[in-house]
Amino acid sequence: MRIVFAGTPEFAVPSLHAAHAGGEIVGVYTQPDRPAGRGRGLQAAPVKRAAEALGIPVLQPETLRSVDARAALRALQPDLMVVVAYGLLLPQSVLDIPVHGCWNVHASLLPRWRGAAPIQRAIEAGDTETGVCLMQMEKGLDTGPVLLSQATPIAAEDTGGRLHDRLSMLGAEVLAEGLALLREGRLPAPRAQPDEGVTYAHKLDKAEARLDWSQPARVLADKVRAFDPWPVAEAEVADERLRIHAAEASPVAHSAMPGTVLAASRAGIDIASGDGVLRLLRVQRAGGKVITAGDYLNARRDVMPTSPITGEG
Repeated sequence: MRIVFAGTPEFAVPSLHAAHAGGEIVGVYTQPDRPAGRGRGLQAAPVKRAAEALGIPVLQPETLRSVDARAALRALQPDLMVVVAYGLLLPQSVLDIPVHGCWNVHASLLPRWRGAAPIQRAIEAGDTETGVCLMQMEKGLDTGPVLLSQATPIAAEDTGGRLHDRLSMLGAEVLAEGLALLREGRLPAPRAQPDEGVTYAHKLDKAEARLDWSQPARVLADKVRAFDPWPVAEAEVADERLRIHAAEASPVAHSAMPGTVLAASRAGIDIASGDGVLRLLRVQRAGGKVITAGDYLNARRDVMPTSPITGEG
């Protein structure tokens, strides 16, 4: 089976290896090299590096909408195109080229969280379950019928990074299952997505990282988890802007203004929110390393001058 693979970030690399094991990958499409790092030199995406290590030809067109791009894809004579976090929309003229069309590995249980940031949006919304879908692609944004899916719980300690890694491996497993079934002629009939339950996972924006202390502590804690490791939540704490890498919510009642420091100890820094208290556990000062709240208080004993650091926690 001649497979064309299209993907760009680290999330897609396990699926690339699954596709490589499940057929002959005749070409890998990935985004053009982009400037990165302090020197802003061009840097290859993870999928490109993985493909080159496997000895697979790499194609990096700016668009797939041109006549030349479609001709190059057609010349590969693909039986199937597998798309995983590629970053470019595929027009119908491209979807029609492979014999079996195009499959997409998507990191949610569709139709919930169609779009660019399904992993982070699921955590931010307080979802307790998510998963991956293997979808037959069509022209709409993540609207195609589902071939296979697998669910996984979202644990209280899951961050955007941890869930990303787990779903990346789960996506590769579902893809491998789909490829095996296709080879055997036993692929399940595609299931159309229901009209009910559709939500959109809009692309993350760094401006969203700023915490609004008037929101409930539970909402703030979910945002902190969702935005770790990027864009990382941030907030004003005791007249200093901090990045918040870990926090937990408590339903403790209070009458303080949102944003007020209620307590500070080695266990954390308790901040009044619109409903409950958010305890900061790991923070980062401007230009500094990620440290525990207790280590931060060692340098900022003025945060609670009447409440010295205790041995709590």
